[in-house]
Amino acid sequence: MDALALFVQLFCVILLVAIFGRIIASWTIRDPGNPIYAVLHEITEPILSPIRQFMPRIGMFDLSPMVASFLLMMIFNASRAVSN
Repeated sequence: MDALALFVQLFCVILLVAIFGRIIASWTIRDPGNPIYAVLHEITEPILSPIRQFMPRIGMFDLSPMVASFLLMMIFNASRAVSN
């Protein structure tokens, strides 16, 4: 059980870092063909796209990364509670 909890925690941390990187890249990288942005997009889009179906943009703001980060932190904390 500890190995599974550790895997879930590591997966959550990697996704949180990728989402944060995508946010920063969206502010700084203007070329969507940039390889860094492309990798971050490929990693995070499977998580962000379903959230966007239920939570559309508010004006020019996309809040799906915030919701995804919140959900990932909840999963991370739940897996920590299970492993303790």
